[in-house]
Amino acid sequence: MRRNAVPLHPVPRWLVISAALVAALLSIRPGFAFARVAAPAPVPAPPHSEPQGGLTALDADGKPAQLFPLKHTDVKIEVSGFLARARVTQRFENPFPDKIEAVYTFPLPQRAAVDDMTLTVGDRVVKAKITKREDAQAIYEAAKAKGHRTGLLDQERPNIFTQSVANIMPGEQITVTISYVEVLKYEEGAYELVVPMVVGPRYIPGQPTGNKLGGGWAYDTDQVPDASRITPTVMPPGTRTGHDISIEVMLDAGVPIRNIQSKTHEVTIDNPVPDRAVVRLKNRASIPNKDFILRYDVAGGKIQDAVLAHRHGKDGFFTLILQPPDRVTPADVTPKELVFVLDTSGSMSGFPVEKAKETMRLALEGLYPQDRFNLITFSGDTHILFPEPVPAAKENLRKALTFLQSRSGGGGTEMMKAIKAALDPSDSQEHIRIVCFMTDGYVGNDMEIIAEIRKHPNARVFSFGIGSAVNRVLLDKMAEEGRGEVEYVGLNDDGSAAARRFHERVRNPLLTDLSVEWDALKVKDVYPRRLPDLFSAKPVILTGRYTAPGKSTIKLHGKLAGRPVTREIRVELPEKQPRHDVLATLWARARIDDLMAQDFTGIQRGTPKAEVRLAITQLGLDYRLMTQYTSFVAVEEMTITEGGRPRRIDVPVEIPEGVSYEGIFGGTGEGNRPLPMTSAAAAPPMTDRGILGKAMEQRAMIETDEAVSYSHEETAPDRSAAQNAAKLHRSLAAIVKRLKDKIHTPTPEEAAFVKQGKAEIQVWLSDTSEATLALLRQLGFELLLKPKTGTPVIGRLPIQNLAMLAELKVVRYIAPQINNT
Repeated sequence: MRRNAVPLHPVPRWLVISAALVAALLSIRPGFAFARVAAPAPVPAPPHSEPQGGLTALDADGKPAQLFPLKHTDVKIEVSGFLARARVTQRFENPFPDKIEAVYTFPLPQRAAVDDMTLTVGDRVVKAKITKREDAQAIYEAAKAKGHRTGLLDQERPNIFTQSVANIMPGEQITVTISYVEVLKYEEGAYELVVPMVVGPRYIPGQPTGNKLGGGWAYDTDQVPDASRITPTVMPPGTRTGHDISIEVMLDAGVPIRNIQSKTHEVTIDNPVPDRAVVRLKNRASIPNKDFILRYDVAGGKIQDAVLAHRHGKDGFFTLILQPPDRVTPADVTPKELVFVLDTSGSMSGFPVEKAKETMRLALEGLYPQDRFNLITFSGDTHILFPEPVPAAKENLRKALTFLQSRSGGGGTEMMKAIKAALDPSDSQEHIRIVCFMTDGYVGNDMEIIAEIRKHPNARVFSFGIGSAVNRVLLDKMAEEGRGEVEYVGLNDDGSAAARRFHERVRNPLLTDLSVEWDALKVKDVYPRRLPDLFSAKPVILTGRYTAPGKSTIKLHGKLAGRPVTREIRVELPEKQPRHDVLATLWARARIDDLMAQDFTGIQRGTPKAEVRLAITQLGLDYRLMTQYTSFVAVEEMTITEGGRPRRIDVPVEIPEGVSYEGIFGGTGEGNRPLPMTSAAAAPPMTDRGILGKAMEQRAMIETDEAVSYSHEETAPDRSAAQNAAKLHRSLAAIVKRLKDKIHTPTPEEAAFVKQGKAEIQVWLSDTSEATLALLRQLGFELLLKPKTGTPVIGRLPIQNLAMLAELKVVRYIAPQINNT
């Protein structure tokens, strides 16, 4: 299930890697001789010191507990006008004595067009090849098995990616660089650039399928068949990955830049000339636990109409930017029906839900007496204040504010129930129902929710993203498909300003019922197909193709304050224009978005329409773009590494700033470790202590016998059944219970990590002394991998000895090791 609230917690759980991806594919030439590389000798860390620059998790005493392969991410962005080109470089280093495969799950902007990747090994740079996802996987696995250094970049969601890098030798560094382009957001005279840094923990609805295709903490379900690929393990409170990030933004606005600021991070600003600036994170090694947001104004405070075109060959591409009109504010006394929906799940616990309540309270206080309203809250259950919307009278508002004040964060995120409760009544009414959602969007069934909103054309959806690292692809699409507007409210932002903007937009839409008359221009495949209403002073942006050059005056039709208006814009589409080739990439990305909208539910469930999948795949191949069905793969073929297959290491991520770890995973004591944040079908039922609280009660019923004698205090058995049970990951606890119930048939879920009666596991220890390892060996533990420094070890153990392993005081947490080979 899902979340409650609180800060960080000791002892890492089980690793998971996320960030940007990999490189290029060199074709193997006949007769090519391969050089064979021996593993360099491990470089020991300095005694009693934290290794410099490594990804280091600290235990409860602040001592290094684990090194992770991802050392640093560097982001460099060049902004020219409204276009941004970004290069994201990840540096991996192997801290283990054996070669490894690093797997990392990371975010990129939801509208980014990812069009390049390179892999760098020493002085060799390999450019990645774009190919079908299944083909890329086969190439990667074959190269990994042969000992080649290889990289694979997959897209799980438009804003979630998985990077895999295999055969990193001990002490070796490998660098991966990915490149993307995007159009900046422009509103109310200011540009906004967002660099997401962390994938927030998603709630996973549905029935478990027994599969685990990725290395995340969640198991795949029928509703989210890729759940294990979008749920990177989160570092517990009191620990951190050690991975850091640096950002540099080079602005070239073409006009004077003013008021450059970031409310999320401290920055340094170099502004040598009025129209250019360089912005850097003040701390060049920041913790990647919240979105970086940069805003700046440009001279004039108003964007100008612009047409950019590219034509090289028979097809041309264009992006058209049309300035918004001036706001007209007539007296508007038309009654409105507004429904406010608040996410009170565990991830919203603490600061996020209080910020959301503050914003919602101000929105309620801004209602007119003739308005009607209702209030819905949701987590695992949905609570509706009034049977139907009521007038915004003082007594009703008082009840609403009292109800709102009683809400707190806890439980899962069953958003679909709230979506239906809020939108279903709109289907039978002629007037527009305005629905305002306040959430962080931490759900795994994003596309299914967006598909549901598309079914209710009589409602308008306004989404408010609350938090420091929210799911922007969901919140943006909710507003887009609901023909509303999206607003993001950081934990330090002014809730009153957000509420004021909401009322202004609802009362006085800027421009509605938009359409474009193209006259004689030969254009096609123009996106978005349905132009959004404008609720704020932001431009209309269209991207399309043209089949012949031409000049004409196009007409933008719409309604301003209910009155028809038309704007005429002179447009020229050139016969030849080699510049601006990125416009083809942006058009392809918009086309992919349109195709996905045709089958959101099928794509979510892994069963897309054949024609949709084929079209998206072909666009990815034709335009060298990351999609759900195309991947980048790179193979460095000049060398072959030694040492057999690499050991997979999944890199964990930080908990987003302001999000409560215990609110999501539950538990407060020393022995507590996170359990999957999934639906009731996939995890123990939720209590007021979070998922883990109930799980501990259930696990305490597991009886274990002490079958081994121990010598000194440090390693004496821990006789608390609840504490012992809490040391076991959910899937391991299920094995213990199965054996206790004398059920010897393994489940499909166990097949991922149990072979011939032995479970491959990761064990977090308070120390890795020879005495401790000897105790593990007494239980039949076969050591497979031990870092040069740190306390987690990877090995195999007979499943009948799992309960006894959990009894050892030196054991802090045990999780399955999924290799997916």
